Amino acid sequence: MLQTPKFLQSPTKLLHPPPPPPQNIPQFQQVPTSQSFPTLKQCCKFSRRELAIRSNSLLLFLLGFQGPEPFKLSEARAEEENLEDTNTKEDVNKVNQEDTNARKEINKVNQEVTNVKEEINNDSNSTTTCSDKSLTKKAFLDISIDGKPVGRIVMGLYGNDAPIGAARFASLVSGRAGISYRRKEFVKILPNYVQHGGVRSYGVDAELAKRTGSNLEADNLVDEWERVNEKCPGTKNLAGTVSIVVRDPSRPPPKLKLVARRGNLEIDEEEVRNAPNGTEFIVSLKDSPEVDASALVVGRVLEGMEVVEKIGQVKTVQENTSSPYFRVAKLIGDKRAVVAERGFNRPYSKVLVTNCGLME
Repeated sequence: MLQTPKFLQSPTKLLHPPPPPPQNIPQFQQVPTSQSFPTLKQCCKFSRRELAIRSNSLLLFLLGFQGPEPFKLSEARAEEENLEDTNTKEDVNKVNQEDTNARKEINKVNQEVTNVKEEINNDSNSTTTCSDKSLTKKAFLDISIDGKPVGRIVMGLYGNDAPIGAARFASLVSGRAGISYRRKEFVKILPNYVQHGGVRSYGVDAELAKRTGSNLEADNLVDEWERVNEKCPGTKNLAGTVSIVVRDPSRPPPKLKLVARRGNLEIDEEEVRNAPNGTEFIVSLKDSPEVDASALVVGRVLEGMEVVEKIGQVKTVQENTSSPYFRVAKLIGDKRAVVAERGFNRPYSKVLVTNCGLME
């Protein structure tokens, strides 16, 4: 016979698993009820007054032990809120301050832009005014080199823009001052300009000027030079302009020396070299900004610029400022260095104004 498999022999065992082993259940002691404390009632008897006092003491104890914590918590929260509020106000104030500073910077930049625009407008206006000068008079100079006539230079004078300088030049050209440029020489020839020696402030020229009441001082010319220099910025001695030398910016200050006078020793000032007397004039071959600090523009060349170029081609004495002997002599104030310096750039040929005057 076929044997029944083992897993089919006891189906009841598989369907009904054995019960789990019994666990140790903890035994709870029975808590007695209020009826099981007869002794407490008997030994602890209090009056109502004592019970009330002790109840209040117990309540105060509990409040003292647990009560401050909520108050402290609320105080901490209030402090945190106040701190946050303060920080928020500080941030707002900081932002407002930054905004104010930014607005100030913007206003400052706008003001600077406005100032720059005004300066540009003023410069443009002044440039227009300085370039559009009106001519009031015409003068001429006849030039000869080593006795040979080379031509005539016709000049226009700015009587409205430089009235003092133009009047001085016109009086010297016409001879109204008692002296004139006639028979006077050009003393310097440089690459950018040629310079006429003018008239002397001593000797015969000074005597002739005194007879007519003319003044050979350049004080008023210096004042006019300062006014024109402030009004017209930039290079003023342009190519073809005519200007009067009114000051010497490289002139050293006077030296102090001890002099005996009437039995007493006195301190006197010795001039190193004479200041310009306002009669020397310059005609610019090219733009000459180097003479803006010393010359006042009084007119410009209208005709005969080729004559000025011929003067500029005359050979001159070369400068020797690089010589160590000259440097030492000039440093110690040797007069021979001053005389040698005057000879630099002087023409070898005699460039002369043979005739001059005003034109109608």
